Formats: sequence, structure tokens, C-alpha cells
Amino acid sequence: MKVVLLAGGLGTRISEESGFRPKPMIEIGGMPILWHIMKEYGHYGFTEFVICAGYKQHMVKRWFSDYFLYTSDITFDFTKENEDRMIVHSKHVEPWRVTVVDTGEETMTGGRIKRIRKYIGNETFLMTYGDGVCDVDIGKVVEFHRRHGKLATLTAVRRDPGKGILDVDFDNAVRSFREKRPEDGALINAGYMVLEPKVFDYIEGDETSFEYGPMEQMAKEGNLMSYLHTGFWQCMDTLREKHILEELWQSGNAPWKVWDD
Repeated sequence: MKVVLLAGGLGTRISEESGFRPKPMIEIGGMPILWHIMKEYGHYGFTEFVICAGYKQHMVKRWFSDYFLYTSDITFDFTKENEDRMIVHSKHVEPWRVTVVDTGEETMTGGRIKRIRKYIGNETFLMTYGDGVCDVDIGKVVEFHRRHGKLATLTAVRRDPGKGILDVDFDNAVRSFREKRPEDGALINAGYMVLEPKVFDYIEGDETSFEYGPMEQMAKEGNLMSYLHTGFWQCMDTLREKHILEELWQSGNAPWKVWDD
């Protein structure tokens, strides 16, 4: 089963970093967040990826073409003539098959998915966003999807309400106040989806946002299901959120690191 990763957006809310590289290539612990997401999927046996690139897409392609440079010790021997001057020691690469597709800089999420249809074929596929990590059991999400038989499954998480909860009457008087509880948060789409190839038919073109027209239509038809995840999930929309992820990684307790080194 292939994994589609949306990695083509501009990342305007984290422009301090995305001005120089695509947001999915922003590093956590010295490796792009895209790599962290792929390691998650690889842990569950999903190792074939289709990356929907766009903004600065050449940087994504270059990173994968030089992957072993980031993961191996290398000797550069300039004393040799007419020979290979680069020696790679204990060359380490992941058992991945990666297709990077330029889906356009301005293309919306649905349009990006539509553009990679030929690389998916008539198969069920996985899809998530290239800017968020999670400790969801992806294998269980796939099992849930197969059981219900609908066209699409998304992983749902609760968003932290952040503040205390007020009950305010019509005259603006506060009738009650209590501190927030986990169940107060609204359920949101965390990505980590399982999709049937029929979803391509719901996407008109480049200007289609997958989260609106197609997903709304599938929801109306009863073809969109949610897998509730109560564990860790964190997106990286802002520099503050990047720092949160970096601190977790450096602490040695990153919840999304489900793989072995």
C-alpha cells in the first residue's frame, strides 16, 4: 500500500524557516520532519512513498538523491586522480521506494492528490500531511478502514481548548467557570488517512481543496469515517511548534518515535 505525502505548500506561518526550504524539509533533530513521518510509516511496514512536492520541489529531490550523505560516514580522497574520490563507509539507506512529483506551487491539496493518480493506480492508499507527527498505530487505522468499507478514513484528535471554560448568559454574566478538561476540545482532522481510489473522482482539478469539496461530499454520503486517536499528535505550523517538537526529540522522549534506531 503506497503512502502519499502532501509536501508542496508554502508554509507562510513558519516563514522564518520556509523562506529557505519547503516546510516538510524543516529539520527536527537534524532530519526533515518529512523523514520523521516516513519513519513512522516504515515502522508499520509501509515503505513505498509518493511525495506531492511543489514549492522548492528541487530541494526535496536533491535531499533524497543524496540521502546516504546524511546518514553515512564519508571519506573524500583528493589525492587520487581519475578515480572515485568519495568513499562511503557503512552506507545506510532506508528500504524505501520514493517517487517525488512536482505537483505545482499553487496547486491545492485536492489538486495535488489528483496529479499523482497515475502513480497510485486502482489501489487503496494512505495519505497524510508533511508537517505533522503522531504516535497513532497506522496498522490499526488500516484495519478499521477495511472493516467499515467506506471510501475514506481520517484520524481524528482532540484540539486542546487552551483556556478555562465559561458558561455566559445572554446578559454577559458568567454563570459558571471551570478549568478545561481533555474532552472539551473539538475533534479535528489530523491526517493519517486511508483512501480508496474512488476518491480521485471527487476532485475536479488543481483548484480543489481536498478538505472542503471532496471530503464534505463524502461526509454527506456517509463515505467518510474517523478513527479517534487519543495519543500524541502535533503539527508544525509555527516556529513555536517547531521548538516544541525539537525539545521533545532532544529529550529522548519524542512520542512519535515508534521505530528502532
